[in-house]
Amino acid sequence: MKIALITGASSGLGREFARQIPKLYRKLDEIWLAARSTDKLKELAKELPLPVRIFDGDLTRDYIYDRIKKELERQSADIRMLVNAAGYGAIGDATDIDVPAQAGMIDLNCRALTKMTLLCIPYMSKGSRIIQMASAAAFAPQPGFAVYAATKSYVYSFARGMGGELKSKGIITTAVCPGPVDTAFFERAGNTGNSMKWKFMSGPVEVVHKALADAANRRETSVYGAAMKAARIAARLLPDRLVIRLMRADSKKQNKGDERIR
Repeated sequence: MKIALITGASSGLGREFARQIPKLYRKLDEIWLAARSTDKLKELAKELPLPVRIFDGDLTRDYIYDRIKKELERQSADIRMLVNAAGYGAIGDATDIDVPAQAGMIDLNCRALTKMTLLCIPYMSKGSRIIQMASAAAFAPQPGFAVYAATKSYVYSFARGMGGELKSKGIITTAVCPGPVDTAFFERAGNTGNSMKWKFMSGPVEVVHKALADAANRRETSVYGAAMKAARIAARLLPDRLVIRLMRADSKKQNKGDERIR
């Protein structure tokens, strides 16, 4: 059975991947969706042109991986596409954010992604693709977004490193590094405190379309938009201390504007 497996499929970019993958990979037998919201996954399943298998549960807990592994074995599954899109962020100074929320970011954005990847690799074969949702936040340290940016730096590094290891098996890994995307992400994360982020907001349809095209073309990294490509180059050329100073200054400027509005 040829399948695509998508985490974080109940909303945002994960949901958009579920919508677009069947259009590009026409030989799939099923799409497997993993997320916490059973109702949202069932609603999404009605939209899709392929049979859907739902794995509702918390990706920071062991039981969902046990369920997925049993089904992979039972179905003799061949994972043609794995998309790790589950994750969240919390905006603000690290000392001001609830500690469990920040630890949860590490658990979901890093540990869960790693665990799912390692679980799935034995069920992948030549030509399989892995899409790891990183972020343009991975390119440099970000004050006011420190833990989230650090988790995405991990995802980016892990994707590139694993990509090198898997190349001999013909399994292609693509790290997707968008800037801010117009999804429900910021409803949970909060105000960015950074005016530049709002200026370069992208749409989920376009970001996912480029990510899938880049994965099909065997590219190791997918960065949507000229602005984010420029940010990647700048992060390579400028010292971290300067990037941090610029971002902190913009954040303080934006916060003052927010205070005046209130």
